[in-house]
Parts: sequence; C-alpha cells; structure tokens
Amino acid sequence: MTTAPADSAGTIAPEYGDKVIAVETAGSEPIPDAERHGSPLQLLWTWASPNIEFATVYIGVISVLFFGLNFWQATAALLLGTALGALTHGILSLDGPRFGVPQMAIGRFAFGFKGNLLPSGVNALVAGVGWFAVNSVSAAFALNTLTGLRPLPSLLLVVAAEIVIGFIGHNFVHAFERYAFPALAVIFLLAGVWTFKEADLGAPDAAGGIGGFLLAFSAAWGYAAGWNPGASDYSRYLPRTANRFRTALYPAVGLFVSVAVVSVIGAASATIVAPEDATPTAAFTGHLPGWLSNLVLLAIILGAVSANALNVYSSAMSITSLGLKLPTWLGRGAIVVLCGLAGTAAAWASLADAGHAYEAFLLVIAYWVGPWLGVVLVERWLQARTPDPVLSRRLSDRTFANWPGIAALLTGIAVSVPLFSNQEKFVGWVPEQWPSFGDITCLVGFVVSAGLYRVLRAKAQVETEPPVTAGS
Repeated sequence: MTTAPADSAGTIAPEYGDKVIAVETAGSEPIPDAERHGSPLQLLWTWASPNIEFATVYIGVISVLFFGLNFWQATAALLLGTALGALTHGILSLDGPRFGVPQMAIGRFAFGFKGNLLPSGVNALVAGVGWFAVNSVSAAFALNTLTGLRPLPSLLLVVAAEIVIGFIGHNFVHAFERYAFPALAVIFLLAGVWTFKEADLGAPDAAGGIGGFLLAFSAAWGYAAGWNPGASDYSRYLPRTANRFRTALYPAVGLFVSVAVVSVIGAASATIVAPEDATPTAAFTGHLPGWLSNLVLLAIILGAVSANALNVYSSAMSITSLGLKLPTWLGRGAIVVLCGLAGTAAAWASLADAGHAYEAFLLVIAYWVGPWLGVVLVERWLQARTPDPVLSRRLSDRTFANWPGIAALLTGIAVSVPLFSNQEKFVGWVPEQWPSFGDITCLVGFVVSAGLYRVLRAKAQVETEPPVTAGS
C-alpha cells in the first residue's frame, strides 16, 4: 500500500504550494489547507500593478475630452467612482481564505449552481475577451510607437507574454506583479510630475455638467468594480487564519491608489493639446522628453501585460466555475490559452478605432457588474450567521438552486439599461428626456437588483420553511 507524502507535521505535503515556476493545476475546487500559503500583503501589489497602465490613464482622458469636464470636476468623479469599486473589492477578497475558491464559484450562493452559469459565462467573456483586448491594444500601440513595429506584430508579441504568465498560474502571477510594481510606480510618477508641469488645470469645462460628471463616475466605478468578479481568485490560497482586516485592506488600497493616481494623471494630460492624428499612446507621451517618453511606453507595455495576466487567468477561473464536466485535457492552463486567443482576435478587430471602442466598453462593463454586485453583497450579508461548513457544502451541491438571485440580476439589467443607458449608439429614455442625468445605469442596476433580491429571498425562504404544527 502507498501513502501520500507528508511533511514534518504529519499533514499532506503540498504539490504546488509556493512554487513560482510551476504550472498550477487547480481549478474551481477548494484549495486544501496544505496548499495554503502567502500573506495579505501580496494583494497590495497584485492589485496595484495591473492598474498602473494606459487603460487607467484613458479613464481620465475621456472624462475631460469626451465627457466635457474640467480637470477638477473629472478628478472628483474619478476618485468617488474608484473608491466605491475599491471598497467592495476589499470586502469580496475576504471570501478567498474563507472558502478557497474563485470569486465566480462563490456566486453559487447568490444564483444557485446552475443559475451561476450566466454571470460566470459573462465574466469569462468580459475579462478574457473584452478587457484582454482593450489592454492588449494599448500595449500594441505603445510598442508600435516605441519601435516602429507594425501594430499587428506588436499585438502578437504582447499577447504571447500575457498568455504565458496566465498559463503558469497563480504563484507566477503574484510574483510578476510584485516585481513589475516598483518599475511601473516610478515611471508613471515621473510622467505625472512632468504632465502636471505642462497641464492647464484651470482650463474651463466643455459644458459637461452633472451629466458628464455621472458619465465619468460610471466609467471609473465600472473600471474599479470590473475587477470585483475576480477578487478572491488571488486570495484563495491564503491560509484560513490570514488577518481579515489586512486581507480586505491591501487589495482595496492597491486598487484605489493605483487607479486614482493614474487616472488623474490622465485627466491632466487631456488638458495638453496633442496632434489630431496621434494614436492614444502617442498623445499621452507627446509632451514628455524623449528619454521619459520611451520609459513610459515601456511601462504601458509592462502595465498592460500585468493587467492581462490577471484578466486571462480570471477568465479561465470563471470558466472552471461554470461547473461543467470538461475533458481532462481542457484544464485551467488550456482554458487560459483559448481565452487568450479569443481576446487576441477581439483586439485585432478593434485596432482601427480603439478610443471609441474603449469608451463604450467602460460603460457597458458597469451595466452588468452593478446588478451582479448588488445581489452578491446582499447574499453575503444574509448568510452572515450561517456556519462556514454549511456554506462550503452548498458550494459543491449541484442541486442547490436560488431563483431569486438570477431573477433580481436580470430585472436589474432589464430596468436600468433601457431606461438609463447613455451611449453613442443607444440612449435610454431618462437621459433622452433629461440629458443632465448622464449615465447612472450602474447605480440604478445595483439598487434595483439588491432591493429586489432582498425581497424575493425573504419570500422564497418563507415558502420553503416547514409549517409549524401544534405541539412542535
């Protein structure tokens, strides 16, 4: 008879553990205690590095150029939206050490095992195709500007690096973000100092008003909260005993500070006149001295790779969270490759008009994240007194259903998008009648789904409780 290898404490020895150069094999199943490792501090740079990149810069740029705000109005909207997204990100990160599963698998509590197919599938597309394309395009433009290499070869070089990092897995992703962080922080801070020297912070707004403010707020909130569906993907290997306050604090701080600082630099850069035919990256670096411009272009490439390593990894985690019985060869690593290829195709298609594609994507991302987040947070609050062992069994119960969750999610989207959407290709009824409303789709979706879920969940609970009989 053979026995499993054991460590000095007599427990099962980890096969993956804290090895950095080793391909992770775990999917959506709970991470066993023997494999748990790391500290909450690693979540600081893991969530800071991916946001020190050009996609974050562009949130600030569109707030001024497209939404008609001056620098100070844009800054207020960016900080408020980012703070709300970072707050919920810290809260959701707590579930990683608690259950040891990816964030979208935790969604089974709110939507049931089969109902969770919808949000998990949507997130797989959003992260692995949408965000992967957005970030890859910005990196490709930066490489094109830096080297003169044509956009398509530049794109292919960038996505190859992104897919490799995601393929290796969890530990390598954390290590990559750790070493990318100081380089990205120093270069973008230098660029920020130079940008503020040249910027016209007193430039008047272009009549964006409250509508423009709400558009900028939604873009920033959508960007920050867009990471929420992957929060516990990177905390699920932490020991169950990890400090809860730090587990929530570090990802929230890393996300908030990076997005806030870099997007505000972007808003300042938008007040500097750039050539009309300049690519988005060339417009951002055009006022910088040559040596710093080249460093920023390198940082844009590095930042995009940092972001997409998480995007393609979390996309694969979302697919494993579907609970489908996949063939053995189609494990987490193979799914990363497939997601990366799909994202590459989308990036290739958007090379011609990246600016407008990104603006629309930033708003659309919040349209589903708001209702999803409303349901998930209410469910988290309702289950506060349920013992963890009971909840853990529910995660793997394929018969567990929770119809109020999916009903509230779809209702929130159905109410908020037709009424409040404010995009170039579709304007909802409310902003069409009163343009000053801007775009509050994400907030309306959050409130509607959260409120409706609370009501439906209470009603469903009453209906399923056994009747009280005399003498009981």
